[in-house]
Amino acid sequence: MQFDDDARLDTSEVQDVRGSRVPGGKATIGGGIGGLVVLLLGLFLGVGPDQLGLTDGGGQPAATASGLAEVERSCRTGQDANTRDDCRTVAVVNSVQDYWDQEFQRRSGTYTPSRTVFFSGQFGTACGSATSAVGPFYCPGDRKVYLDLGFFDELRSKFGASGGSFAQAYVVAHEYGHHVQDLMGTLGRSQDGRTGADSNSVKVELQADCYAGVWARHATTTKDESTGRPLITNLTDADIADGLDAAAAVGDDRIQERFQGRVTPESWTHGSAQQRQGWFRQGYESGDMTRCDTFR
Repeated sequence: MQFDDDARLDTSEVQDVRGSRVPGGKATIGGGIGGLVVLLLGLFLGVGPDQLGLTDGGGQPAATASGLAEVERSCRTGQDANTRDDCRTVAVVNSVQDYWDQEFQRRSGTYTPSRTVFFSGQFGTACGSATSAVGPFYCPGDRKVYLDLGFFDELRSKFGASGGSFAQAYVVAHEYGHHVQDLMGTLGRSQDGRTGADSNSVKVELQADCYAGVWARHATTTKDESTGRPLITNLTDADIADGLDAAAAVGDDRIQERFQGRVTPESWTHGSAQQRQGWFRQGYESGDMTRCDTFR
């Protein structure tokens, strides 16, 4: 995946609170098996940590001036995105939101932007307090995406994904798929308390995978406002393969087999590796969000 070297990145779409502490927050997530179970429940779930029973205390993390200045100083152009992981994520956020803004306009709708928050350690959100053990998530309470950049290393080391820059892009695009669902009023369908391969929770997750694939199809043709050219200039078959591999790595069956030694479909909340790959592929091959009706 390559970015236009001359494109200007919009860092206002990202809030960097890495290194901030949450006053009064005492989320009860730890490492070891407990943390892995939390991660099983929370990974890519379209809800915040309060609905996982992790809230204790709270408070919004203050964005440190040094953190914000670092992103603004270091992530200026597409060339920076081609050399730094955090700048790459900024660029992906820009591209994903450019696409959905244009798609909503094409459908006579209005897209409301969502900021991505870079965090580390313990943090506070409108959905409650949690730690990086929860994994990336979208919080409908404040309509923000929360992402610990260290998760991308865990995607390889803990979950066995091959990695690659587009694997990271898939994670971001999936979370923005939840934001699109939130704007369209479908995200709440996951909150019926049911689990299992045919549950609404799984259907919501698979639809977000499909939306990620739709963006990927249009990534190299979505124009950036600063240049009038696509921000992403090249997306190869190998990139898409990395995205599909990441989708499979976070399938419920793969995670359960890896961390608990058995597969229990009745407890699924995200879908199997095959389902997640299939719906990402559906979005990518069709390029049409109307083909992402996982509820039919």
